[in-house]
Amino acid sequence: MTRKLFGTTLIALIGALTVWYLFFALKAEPIPQPQIIAAYDYEPPTDIDMRLEAIGDGKFSFSFRSFDGALVNGQISYPPSRQEKHPVLIGISAMGRGYQRWWTDSFKERPTVTRVNEITELATDRGYAVIAIDARFHGTRKDPDRPLRSIMNDLHFFGDKTDYENMIRKTVLDYRVLLDWISDQPTLDSDRVTAVGYSMGAQVGLLLSALDQRVGQLVAMVPPHIDDKTALVAPKNLASLIDEPRVLLVTANEDEYASAADNRALFLAIASENKEQLAFDSGHILPADYVDALTQWL
Repeated sequence: MTRKLFGTTLIALIGALTVWYLFFALKAEPIPQPQIIAAYDYEPPTDIDMRLEAIGDGKFSFSFRSFDGALVNGQISYPPSRQEKHPVLIGISAMGRGYQRWWTDSFKERPTVTRVNEITELATDRGYAVIAIDARFHGTRKDPDRPLRSIMNDLHFFGDKTDYENMIRKTVLDYRVLLDWISDQPTLDSDRVTAVGYSMGAQVGLLLSALDQRVGQLVAMVPPHIDDKTALVAPKNLASLIDEPRVLLVTANEDEYASAADNRALFLAIASENKEQLAFDSGHILPADYVDALTQWL
């Protein structure tokens, strides 16, 4: 390539990047906290049409209609121990993962690298009922006309955050409707609810804990750092409302989605005095034995 051609190409590239930044790239847009809170208001449905189907071994698949009529699918399992009321563990999955991961070490011939199935085993041994649902655009709720990859591509390349923010926001609201149902179940102890989330699930769990006091304990594992480019779904903006739950924030020092400084800032922003940060020297996929560290929290 000649020097003149190289210079022309470089100028064209800089011009293209400038246009992209000016017209497409997301910019930080802080939102006042009351406005964020208002975005998560919902009218509890009078009838969610909950349908359960026994799938054996104390397990049930289920579906219900959420606040906006959307169909939600999930699973619940009960421990073999007989109690008047079971404490509840709500499992919240990582991006791209279905609710089934909480009960199996592989799904569709792909391993459960987050090892959340081991958390279910631990919780079941401790007498918990475990319940999980699919996030919007995930698992049994995939939309063939709007695959997850297209949502993320629009977010990163074209600056369109609408579907991404709605995916997170409405998933949080789905869990609030689920909490409504849990509160009405005579065999579930709604005063002992633990939310456990991995990655995007931790993001959802942090938002849920900030907005709904029925979550008494939160384990948030490697939440991605979300800044004010998508302020509506950034846990840092609601962390000051997490003032009552017991909180364990599990982070990774080499996490490609959140720096050590980001993680520390989030931890300090959480208002609860009953909180702990546990940092591993790993990337976003935590080491195999990280589940052992959760024993005292369940």
